[in-house]
Amino acid sequence: MTRTSENDFVIADGSIRSGKTIACICGFLIWSQEMFSGESFILAGKTMGALKKNVVKPMQQILEAWGWPYEYIRSGSDAHIEIGDNTYYLYGANTEASQDALQGLTAAGAYADEAALFPKSFIDQMIGRCSIDGSKVWMNCNPEGPHHYINEEFIKAAAEKDSKKKVYHLHFTMEDNLTLSQSKKDFYKNAWPLGSVFYKRFILGKWVAADGLIYQQFADHVDEYLITEEWLRDNQIIHAIIGVDFGGTKSAHSFTLTGFTKGYRQMVVLDEYYCKKRINPKQLENDFIDFVKRAQSRYKVHEAYCDSAEQTLISGLEAAIIRERVAIDIKNAIKGPINDRIAFYNSMIAQGRWKIMKHCTHIKEAFEEAVYDDSKPNQDVRLDDGQMNVDSLDSTEYSTETIMSDIMYIVA
Repeated sequence: MTRTSENDFVIADGSIRSGKTIACICGFLIWSQEMFSGESFILAGKTMGALKKNVVKPMQQILEAWGWPYEYIRSGSDAHIEIGDNTYYLYGANTEASQDALQGLTAAGAYADEAALFPKSFIDQMIGRCSIDGSKVWMNCNPEGPHHYINEEFIKAAAEKDSKKKVYHLHFTMEDNLTLSQSKKDFYKNAWPLGSVFYKRFILGKWVAADGLIYQQFADHVDEYLITEEWLRDNQIIHAIIGVDFGGTKSAHSFTLTGFTKGYRQMVVLDEYYCKKRINPKQLENDFIDFVKRAQSRYKVHEAYCDSAEQTLISGLEAAIIRERVAIDIKNAIKGPINDRIAFYNSMIAQGRWKIMKHCTHIKEAFEEAVYDDSKPNQDVRLDDGQMNVDSLDSTEYSTETIMSDIMYIVA
């Protein structure tokens, strides 16, 4: 408490599963309750769902273990937690517009979980809301690129003796988490390719740039991930999901059928559709119906997630399945951050839990050749120049987006 009292910002960074979130929650709770009474505080996460899972749930467990009474008001537009005489308001921070929800609030402090994933505008607005004397901003995050604003404006400031910005920086590694067994630490260390940008960030906790091939391990060992019908005979597919990306002037229409074995231990690209030539909506609908029928003749396929930017084409697919009496639920793809999808597939590749049927050549080549855009260093941008096949990447990612967070750390 002595060290944090000397600073206006407390920032914890480092590897995943290092205990930084719990440490920050405990510190934030004790500080806010000891220093203030009758004040408002900000609790922010990448999304409301992530905030409730990563912060609110463990916070409730901590409060109950400490015997501190609290009331959690979930309903309404201003979800909050009342602890003692203080009120902690909950916010999601996944878009530039998220900052608008903070307008007009006067706060004595803020806690930002996964702060490096927030738009800078939200962080700036959050800081601006903390106008009560003695207020403090607490943040935790996994590292991103070296020129990310959190690193540039806060963490580097902590190392500068004459910095006007008073920042207390805490760096965590998995060794700081005394609840992790060595076997579990080894499991996480093997969750990403050794030497990859994700290994350096998530395991070593370093702020490093992404460059070169995105799926280096896959590109170096393609044959290890290609399978045939013989593999499928030994590994039963429980169900499958279709991902759909619609083409434009320079891009292609792409469908991906991804199947999952029992317990999501393995996921497999079972089939693909790729068409870069110009076709009319009627032909696209017919091709989609054929793809779905072929998929359902072999597997349990109940959902298709489509690029939400093309609602007219989606409406056409919906009309087609009704007309042809094909039973499949067409939904909008989540289209979350591309780098979250990239991290997920790198993890599945490193764990040997992602396979591709040999005939799916477009998807194989798309993952083999995917690179970061070297014209945008330190921005983690996937190259999309009209020549790279990002369409197969997108449709494949759409087919697994809904289950990413649930299956990444399953022991195969």
